[in-house]
Amino acid sequence: MLSQRVLARALGVDAKSVRVENAKLVDDHIEIRLRPRVRYRWRCPYCERRCGGYDQGRERRWRAVDFGRAKVHVVARVPRVRCHEHGVVVAGVPWARHGARHTFGFERLAAWCAVEMSATAACRLLRCTWRTIGRIVARVAGDLDGQDLLDGVRRIGIDEISYRRHHRYLLVIVDHDRRRLIHAVDGANIKTLTAFFDQLGADRTAAITHVTADGAPWIARTVRQRCPQATLCADTFHVVAWATAALDEVRRETWNEVRERRGRGHYATGEGKVLKDARWSLWKNPDNLTDRQRERLAYIAATHPRLHRAWALKEGLRVAVTGKGPSAVAALDRWIGWAQRCRIPSFVRLGRRIRNYRPAIVATLEHKLTNALVESFNTKIRLITRRAFGFHHVDALIALARLTLSGQRPQLPT
Repeated sequence: MLSQRVLARALGVDAKSVRVENAKLVDDHIEIRLRPRVRYRWRCPYCERRCGGYDQGRERRWRAVDFGRAKVHVVARVPRVRCHEHGVVVAGVPWARHGARHTFGFERLAAWCAVEMSATAACRLLRCTWRTIGRIVARVAGDLDGQDLLDGVRRIGIDEISYRRHHRYLLVIVDHDRRRLIHAVDGANIKTLTAFFDQLGADRTAAITHVTADGAPWIARTVRQRCPQATLCADTFHVVAWATAALDEVRRETWNEVRERRGRGHYATGEGKVLKDARWSLWKNPDNLTDRQRERLAYIAATHPRLHRAWALKEGLRVAVTGKGPSAVAALDRWIGWAQRCRIPSFVRLGRRIRNYRPAIVATLEHKLTNALVESFNTKIRLITRRAFGFHHVDALIALARLTLSGQRPQLPT
């Protein structure tokens, strides 16, 4: 038999706390019998106090990291102890968590595989089910609860991400300074955001200086109530998206006018087709247009000046909110006045909306702080979901997202 120290090293356990009694080949797997050394026996798994024995217990088994092609199981007789605080419980062991059926080494490897590869590859490599890996990830991610990710937070980004059909959303909060995920919870609404500020506490909430968001009214309202001293920054990407939606409304109105004028059977050719196919020509930045799209835009300018004016309004807002310094603020104010006088209903409404959000947009221009970091985290969460081919429960998604994006990414066990 290999020496006790070699087997302990292969299992990833400390030979000073664990004694390897024997190892043998049983059917298609290796069975290694362990025993805690004297000072680590008869301890409560919760408070780690030495307790009186309750019984001799029974033989228990844990899955360990494979030795090449052979599965490895750790076997030990674990008694129950009587703890003054926690009652009668199974004694803790140095090589595994209380209640787990896998050793610490196997859990660390499974967590690394879940983060670094697809669900199918992780299951084939470890020879276990994805549900098993999901439970391991939840336990490893639970270790992050002991590390205060909310401590020292100054600038945060808030957003929502759809993780399932039928309007199922996650509330995602990111630390801009340390560029990591600090909070994720099922449900994006006032209740869950208020619960985050409750968890943050009054002192740490008072230390927040900037909050970025996408312009959702419920986020702005909650931030003003719970964190009034913070500067709220509106994400410029979403501001331009509002203008793009207003422009598309004008395009559809123009297309419907042409369709009614020429008859419903003729909209697929001629002028109607040009308008129908003009969506990308109107949406894209002028610098990115192809020659054909530029020709289509020139045709619209010559035949439909109202639609071309709506496009100019959209471009004017994009230039204003992507500028820098006082000149960008002045351009934004000029745009608001232009939108209020343009006599295009969708842009008149947008002008009122931009005027209401002006302080948040100006703060974004002054502090150069957007929600781009939060959007990148949303993309990574979608990638996690796609790589796992979905999750049976949202808690598994949150656990894997925290493990991957909270700055505590597991390292390959060596």
